[in-house]
Amino acid sequence: MKRKIAFHLNCLEQGGAERVVSNLANQFAREGYEVLLATEWYGENEFSIDREVRRVHVGLREGDEKKSRIAQFLLRVKYLREFMKTERPDILIAFAQRANYRALMAASGTGIPVLISIRTDPVGHYDALSDKIQIPLLFPRAAGCVFQTEGQRDFFAPYLQENSRVILNPVHDKYLDVPEPVERKKEVVQSGRLVDFKNQPMLLHAFMEVHKKHPDYILKIYGGDSFDGTKEILEDIIEKNNAGSYIRLMGASDSLEKDLVDAAVYAFSSDWEGLPNALLEAMALGLPIVATDCPCGGPRTVMEDGVNGVLIPIKDPKALEEGINRLIENPGLGEQLGRNARKIGEIANGAAIFRQWRDYIEEIVGGGRG
Repeated sequence: MKRKIAFHLNCLEQGGAERVVSNLANQFAREGYEVLLATEWYGENEFSIDREVRRVHVGLREGDEKKSRIAQFLLRVKYLREFMKTERPDILIAFAQRANYRALMAASGTGIPVLISIRTDPVGHYDALSDKIQIPLLFPRAAGCVFQTEGQRDFFAPYLQENSRVILNPVHDKYLDVPEPVERKKEVVQSGRLVDFKNQPMLLHAFMEVHKKHPDYILKIYGGDSFDGTKEILEDIIEKNNAGSYIRLMGASDSLEKDLVDAAVYAFSSDWEGLPNALLEAMALGLPIVATDCPCGGPRTVMEDGVNGVLIPIKDPKALEEGINRLIENPGLGEQLGRNARKIGEIANGAAIFRQWRDYIEEIVGGGRG
């Protein structure tokens, strides 16, 4: 009898957790599992899921938006619980902070194990007063937890660490085994949403200094608007500095494996992250990378300074400028770092990551944890 597994998250709108869930759901379905996706809402620009994956709406219903925030939260838990009692999955896998809380509350008394997943830097996201109340009440109920980095795991109490796993995000197959470019373009690139914590304004200021030394280079940032005001800030910086001829906001792209592969440098500027998919993809493409060593250790989990990339302190535009210049001016070093970075595909390819998730889920379900 095939396993029935359910994933719970807000939606499938393009983001790191959403990408991982869509990839995992599709792969589990192809392996013969019955797969359900319990989501809160439908986004405009979502990742695609296979026809075999069944999606169920467990979010607010008509008229619920008029109720108080507490009432809305409790309704979300109620609807998720109804879904669990109706569908009776062998396990519920929750992605992201609020989904973790909802899943653990909804599963109470059902006998259905819940596997939670930490997808961001716990500092600033799991340390508010409400979190300090909810975590000791809810997290001991989890049958297991998947972290992206050791830094994330170290934040939490031993009871959560003991039955946990650290599993990298899977790199999409289209980024693997892409041929090395014959010649690199005079481009510095970044990919990822335009959002405050990625500190793209710092990248712009750093690159404007790079451009003074290397006026034939341009900066391209590929990524959609998060609607938090970052895009407007970047546009303002570009306009005020007359930089439109050499700094370009490219928007979202479905062909990053082609857009990025022949760039001279990939610049990663985030102040904090979980384990960024964009960085893993750039590594798989063999790009010379300069990256901030941001909490909670995502870049450091997969990069070693001077071996497969250049790590710099966060919020340091001068260090970013110098890192970009170093890779532009030492193309041999960049190629060496890029070739080493490509090796990420050996451990973070979809098949390898799927096996880790599958084995962990089977251990939980088969071992009767819940």
